[in-house]
Amino acid sequence: MKKYNLTIEGKKYAVEVDVNDTIANVKVNDKSYTVEIEKEKEPQIAKVSKPAPKPAAAAPKAAAAPATAASASAIKAPLPGNVVKILVSAGQAVKRGDTLLVMEAMKMENNIMAEKDGTVKAVYVEVGRTVALGDALVEIE
Repeated sequence: MKKYNLTIEGKKYAVEVDVNDTIANVKVNDKSYTVEIEKEKEPQIAKVSKPAPKPAAAAPKAAAAPATAASASAIKAPLPGNVVKILVSAGQAVKRGDTLLVMEAMKMENNIMAEKDGTVKAVYVEVGRTVALGDALVEIE
């Protein structure tokens, strides 16, 4: 049993409370009350399955290596999102600042650009793929 000394609008109350599941025995200034406690309903969680990814465009694509095989120099996703366009392929020469691919995140398209001059070694994603923060996208050597 918990005891409290309360002051409400200048009046002092000695309160004792004992809670047992859905019943509380409350004593206020030596007068006892039985209080019924209604438990809140647990929120219902609906399971939602992800929609199937859109098929990749018929554009030629480089062999997609798993992101775990990417080197430390791979360009990584700066934020989670969906790949909507791939503008380069393996073997293609690129210059620093060239757009490599476009990602959609929070209803905005984000251009992912080359960080250096070089040749595209590998493209690790395909159109329609969802990527997480830090996933390897493209490798330039």
